[in-house]
Amino acid sequence: MPQISQLFFKTAVIWLIIGLGIGLQMGMSGNHNTIATHAHVNLLGWVTSAIFGGYYALNPAKAQKRLAMVHYAIYTFGLIIMLPALYFMELGNPQLEPLLGIASLITFAGVLVFAVVIFSRESVGVHEARRA
Repeated sequence: MPQISQLFFKTAVIWLIIGLGIGLQMGMSGNHNTIATHAHVNLLGWVTSAIFGGYYALNPAKAQKRLAMVHYAIYTFGLIIMLPALYFMELGNPQLEPLLGIASLITFAGVLVFAVVIFSRESVGVHEARRA
């Protein structure tokens, strides 16, 4: 399995643990103020990161390109800033909204890099090797 796939899968599992922790905390306390963070951690962190990992596992030629690691770095950095900012905003810290906005744009930039990866052509040598 390509290294980038492993990175995305390992990161996804970390997000899953965090998301489940937030869900457990909400359930045990009866306070569901952080439900948006719970949903974002599970969807953008766990599910989307796992999908990225799966894509790269199925497309090893694209996984070897430098752009795949750029994608990982930008997307993951955005989430690392965005999700705690959202969590603490939901706990009553509205001053974090500008940080949340900036981090959301960084995360979106990571998705745009993934779009470039998806729509880019594979190198001719790799493409011909698959036919053989």
